[in-house]
Amino acid sequence: MPETFILIPGRTSDQGCGISEGKFLEKYQREINSLQVAPGDMKRLGLAQGDRVRLTSDFGQVEVAVVAAKGDELPVGVLFIAYGDISSRLMGGDTHGSGMPTSKGIDVTMERIPAPAV
Repeated sequence: MPETFILIPGRTSDQGCGISEGKFLEKYQREINSLQVAPGDMKRLGLAQGDRVRLTSDFGQVEVAVVAAKGDELPVGVLFIAYGDISSRLMGGDTHGSGMPTSKGIDVTMERIPAPAV
């Protein structure tokens, strides 16, 4: 059953370091392709590192792997993803004249994607 969360896309320090090495290398790609979830939400939803979830906003839908946020970086009910291809698919196109779409506080639903049967 999908649950509603608030998604906060942004930049990470590892993403900043990774961009100087190259956008197609592992460090950068790991950052932009991982969804950080509050440890309390991970536990409550029975999620483990690397599990895949589907995020849906009013503007799009993506599938992404989850990682537990460090300590209390994220409150329960809030998700974080680094700016990149995945986060862009969940944002609207209106920039309100700034050149950057609104990217903070996006309402999303998240649901676990069952692991394929072996």
